[in-house]
Amino acid sequence: MLLKRIFLCITLLFSFVGAFAQRATITGIVRDEKGKPMDHAVVADKLTGIGTNTNAKGFYTLEIAAEKNLTIAYGFAGYEWQTKQISLNAGETRTIDITLKEKATELKEFTKTSDRKRTEAGNVYLDISKVDYMPSTIGGVEGLIKLAVGSHDELTSQYSVRGGSYDENLVYVNDFEIYRPFLVRTGQQEGLSFINTDLVSNVNFSVGGFQSKYGDKMSSVLDVTYKRPTHFAGSVTTSLLGASMHLEGASKNQKLTYLFGARQKSNQYLLQSQPTKGVYNPSFTDVQGLVNYRINSKWELEAIANYARNRFTFYPQSEVSSFGVLNQAYQLDVFYTGSEFDQFDSRFGGLSASYHPDDSRFKIKFLASGFQTNEFETYDINGQYLFGELQTDMSKQDFGQIKTYLGTGGIEDFARNYLTVNVGDVGFRGSYDMKKNFIQFGANGTVTNISDDLHEWERRDSAAFTQPYNPSALNMTYFYNSSANFNYARLSGFVQDNIHFDSANRVTTIVGVRFNYSDLNNELIVSPRAQFAYKPEWKNDVVFSLSTGLYAQPPFYREMRDLEGGVNTQLKAQKSYHIVAGTDYNLKLYNRPFKIKAEAYYKYLWDLDPYIYDNVRIRYTGKNDAIGYVYGGEVRLYGDLVKDATSFVSIGIMKADQKITDSGSIPGYNQYFPLPSDQRFTLGMYFEDYLPRNKNFKVHINAIYATGLPVGPPTGHLYQDVIRLPDYKRVDIGFSALLLDAARKEHPAHSFFNNIKTIWASLEVFNLLSIQNTLSYTWIEDWTTHDTFAVPNRLTSRLLNVKVLFNF
Repeated sequence: MLLKRIFLCITLLFSFVGAFAQRATITGIVRDEKGKPMDHAVVADKLTGIGTNTNAKGFYTLEIAAEKNLTIAYGFAGYEWQTKQISLNAGETRTIDITLKEKATELKEFTKTSDRKRTEAGNVYLDISKVDYMPSTIGGVEGLIKLAVGSHDELTSQYSVRGGSYDENLVYVNDFEIYRPFLVRTGQQEGLSFINTDLVSNVNFSVGGFQSKYGDKMSSVLDVTYKRPTHFAGSVTTSLLGASMHLEGASKNQKLTYLFGARQKSNQYLLQSQPTKGVYNPSFTDVQGLVNYRINSKWELEAIANYARNRFTFYPQSEVSSFGVLNQAYQLDVFYTGSEFDQFDSRFGGLSASYHPDDSRFKIKFLASGFQTNEFETYDINGQYLFGELQTDMSKQDFGQIKTYLGTGGIEDFARNYLTVNVGDVGFRGSYDMKKNFIQFGANGTVTNISDDLHEWERRDSAAFTQPYNPSALNMTYFYNSSANFNYARLSGFVQDNIHFDSANRVTTIVGVRFNYSDLNNELIVSPRAQFAYKPEWKNDVVFSLSTGLYAQPPFYREMRDLEGGVNTQLKAQKSYHIVAGTDYNLKLYNRPFKIKAEAYYKYLWDLDPYIYDNVRIRYTGKNDAIGYVYGGEVRLYGDLVKDATSFVSIGIMKADQKITDSGSIPGYNQYFPLPSDQRFTLGMYFEDYLPRNKNFKVHINAIYATGLPVGPPTGHLYQDVIRLPDYKRVDIGFSALLLDAARKEHPAHSFFNNIKTIWASLEVFNLLSIQNTLSYTWIEDWTTHDTFAVPNRLTSRLLNVKVLFNF
């Protein structure tokens, strides 16, 4: 029925083309002072008041009377109005791009953002302009996110949000859902994130209580919009960790725009600072492109494509791990043979067509996308170890050496794991603007094919006896041997209404409902959600917000795999109820802008699929046999601690527990115990400063503190994960200098520099304090007492990096 109406509208428009012979068209993009497109800015004929609004990319088109002198007004709340005097001939189309300036009484962008974002509890502000200069081993948008939500591993771009696992985070780019590799088990295997920050114009990140229009995950949603360029530009970045370049541009009539990015990463230099020594050969390559074509004032096409080629080869040689206290210390020496080779290749392509009649408040966008990943994980590594107690008496000649050997043995790890995943998706997104009501709706159909072969085992030997010891059988520590090949389809959709109760937008409400159906387990899920906001008529700029709703996560490949490698295709979706209350306060201190955002949240969880962390890999039980809860609070402060240099600090406290519901006779399972993501306290900080008399020389500091996650021996039950990793503490510092600035017209004589806008150089010191953070434990048994020792697996030590950035 909806398609019939669309075709009817198009037919009527063409049939009356003669009646509009005396009309003309203006089109263009409205941006703010930083060049970012402005969503929902007003473009109108000042005399008649007839006008339109820009879309999310700042684009507008407006039909006006021809052969007349008209005044066109451009505006947005909190910005100064701009006007243009124009007179067009009949049938003429003219492109007019506008830059709006903030009113002098308003705070900066980071304290202002948009009223629409401020009114949603759970939204976290991310300033992507800091990405190029922020010292980080992973960089990008994810580097900012981990400062805001906490981290315990600098080698991975994955993040945990408010007690959720890595698998509970949604990512969108230009309305397309993005997937990650599935077999990755360590941060050192991990390649580049899909999101190329050189191409990004806007980021919206929600850590809970998000709207119905977003898909089916339980913890967070990262919604990324890529640029709509208006002229040719580009950049090149090179460092000891890799290189990247991007190009962007538009045709003369602005109908065609393009983005292209290529990245190469090799963290070999970084991995050499780990305790495990050997030959590391990682190579991660990513190529990405986006093309947008405006057919006419009503139709627009967009295509996006990405190819990622990730290789990781490793020949381990030796490892020395020392741990303990001053009067009782231990050491594990390991000598390795064998190698590891991993391959992760992924391809993504998407096509969208948007329709927006000039004189209509109706918009619709049709989308189709495909994703494929081919993943190989193969290794055969044998480690022979000596474990003993160190001499701690400084008066002894053998001080610092092993005085008593407590164990010797070997650990052999073997894997031949292969996975192919194909995902196809078609859908649409639509909206209808009724002024006080803004209705959004959409639906998706997704087909998934999974083909998987899993063959993996580990054997432990101690003093010539295989562990666990059995005189009549050769037992493995674990053994997986299974394969699966299946297809399934999902249908999902939503409808929501953004309601404004008054013209000042002091009271706003977003109510909606989402559904999801899978033919794999025949489960239908209906998820109502709501967001409320109130801005009182106070002198202070304060917004109060409340979000609540049901959130479900249908199982994908990893959730279906149990601890023995079997696949449970009848696994139900994990479910949660969220309630988030918050306040957003803009203020000035010492005549500088600041923002304080505070939130409290509670999540009740059921039908949980319990899991354990194995480095960054998540291993599930494959059963819906747990319930749980998460509660906590967060406070974030953004502001100019130093004038014209924005910094921020984020503090969070949390408690996350679960309980097994079908524990049977297993003792301990009848009580609540911590979720693997139970990180009780997090502190993240970004600080920026510059030389008092020269702002072109800057310093950037990242600092993270997070309490340890619960862990336990691999042979124990989940409730026995009561040991906690040591607290994660890390400080990174970067020094940047602006070597060339075209705005100052100080180009060197050589013609090479004529087209260069800026050149930045940075010196970065990772892990400035050289703190030995622990990622996990290797569990070693003493052959005499049969005590089990947790030997820490350390992360990276202090490291220098040099980076140069060219913008042209």
